[in-house]
Amino acid sequence: MDFSLSGDEEILRQSVRKFAENEIKPVARELDKREEFSYDTMRKMAELGLFGIFVSDRYGGQGMDYISYIIAVEEIARVDGSHAATVAAENSLGIGPIYYFGSEEQKRRYLPKLCSGETLWGFGLTEPNAGSDAVNAKTTAVLDGDEWVINGHKIFITNASTDITAGVTVLCRTGTLENGRPELSCILVETGTPGFTARVMHDKMMWRASNTSELYFEDCRVPKENMLGPRGEGFHQMMQTLDGGRLSIAAMGLGGAQGCFEAALKYSNEREQFGRAISNFQINAFKLADMHTEIEAARLLLYRACWLRDNAKAFAKEAAMAKLYCSEVMYRCANHAVQLHGGYGLMKEFDVERFYRDQKLLEIGEGTSEIQRIVIARHIGARCL
Repeated sequence: MDFSLSGDEEILRQSVRKFAENEIKPVARELDKREEFSYDTMRKMAELGLFGIFVSDRYGGQGMDYISYIIAVEEIARVDGSHAATVAAENSLGIGPIYYFGSEEQKRRYLPKLCSGETLWGFGLTEPNAGSDAVNAKTTAVLDGDEWVINGHKIFITNASTDITAGVTVLCRTGTLENGRPELSCILVETGTPGFTARVMHDKMMWRASNTSELYFEDCRVPKENMLGPRGEGFHQMMQTLDGGRLSIAAMGLGGAQGCFEAALKYSNEREQFGRAISNFQINAFKLADMHTEIEAARLLLYRACWLRDNAKAFAKEAAMAKLYCSEVMYRCANHAVQLHGGYGLMKEFDVERFYRDQKLLEIGEGTSEIQRIVIARHIGARCL
């Protein structure tokens, strides 16, 4: 068994870590305060090659393996969840479906600009009344001649309403199957299409410097060739997309937990009470030991899932396990970090306050912790509804 990373992967880690420390960390707190998506750091992340990491260079991607992508997300998340969310959502949910399921014409039309970071793309899955129960989405697409007519409403969609968003992939009902269940298909809708409106969502608790959107479709007409893959394959496309996306959410949890641990260790070695650094007290030292142990366990679980994916082996169960465990490890690390900071941990001038808020979405987005447990239970043979 070889647990070492390749030389290229280590170089990638160090370069992304340096970038995050030098370019993101100085502005993260202010961007969070203003709830502002930064086009400047977006451009710099694109120049670093953080978009289309796993996409073939044939379409403008970096041609790296999936573990390289996960390492990049991990290192960005170690400093700021909002920027990590932009990278993770764009690669897994924006670029991924087009790359894996799109026609050759669709790939050549959209991927080069998406991989260069010139444009962004959203993945319209969640609806106001269809979150965990995404199969029962109400957005419809009716074929009228050579056009799909889309009507519906999507919510909590990342990267879908920026000034550089080129479009969204929309999960729609396109009919009814013989068993009475909805026929689901994915359709590409470009920004600016009549009948399609994307609005920025404000007043978020977390990921305040990422772009989150509501999407509205009112008799929105797109060419029938905008269907992504075969008609009726939307559910399978969605499931495969979420399997990969769960790994990136897990990477955000892992990176965020690492950031919490490092901040807590530094503070507890500097902060003195009763004449000594608070890390000298066993109760605090044990918190740090527990944090470090869980982070290392989470890293092994996530990296193994990525290894399975890179080697074309089944990884859906491991992706769910990694997403579940890494997100909950960050919860425990963020909680310990705030506790070790005491009253200062509740102040926005300390990064652990932002980590504490940002963590919560990891237990909700791309499948709640409860849904992950259902997925895992089914894979191990439990008869779970």
